[in-house]
Amino acid sequence: MKKIILFTAIVSMLASCKNLVPYTDSMKQSHNWSNEQVKSIQFYLSHDIILHRELTQGSSDIVQGKIKIIDGRRVDEILIRAGTPGVVSEIPKEDKLKVSFEIGDDHSISFGVNPNVGEKYVLLASEWKNGLGKVHYAGDEYYTDPNSKYSYLMVDLRRIDKSALKQHVAKGRKIVKQHPQTL
Repeated sequence: MKKIILFTAIVSMLASCKNLVPYTDSMKQSHNWSNEQVKSIQFYLSHDIILHRELTQGSSDIVQGKIKIIDGRRVDEILIRAGTPGVVSEIPKEDKLKVSFEIGDDHSISFGVNPNVGEKYVLLASEWKNGLGKVHYAGDEYYTDPNSKYSYLMVDLRRIDKSALKQHVAKGRKIVKQHPQTL
């Protein structure tokens, strides 16, 4: 009896797990999704993204980051953890998405197709130097940590497949015998 309960618990846990796969341009093309449909997809982050910017003496407009002291400098840091859900706030170009992981469309980060990484939508920056990317977030300029460059968007394929399948089973029709009318 204990084995059956344990087996049932394991099966239910596995059934509830997300089937996260990288979001790719070919996935979008094969499903023929419009921009509006892409905006209704729940995205997830593959790796942590850490954004940081150095604060000047007069800076006090911290968004949701934490103030840290690094090498004697005050730094505002924002952490977006792997697996964090996000939504598309804007599609500026065919192969580029702005994804927001918190309330406010200005709190978005750009992702775009990279043909060198299997057409995944990877983190984009306006400039990359020594592994650090320069990005704009909530109206300010931030730099990513070196590991953030490996971040890409993922989707729950099981949920997408479930919502994409609209099935109707025809019940069939039978001939209805009509009685001749008497005159």
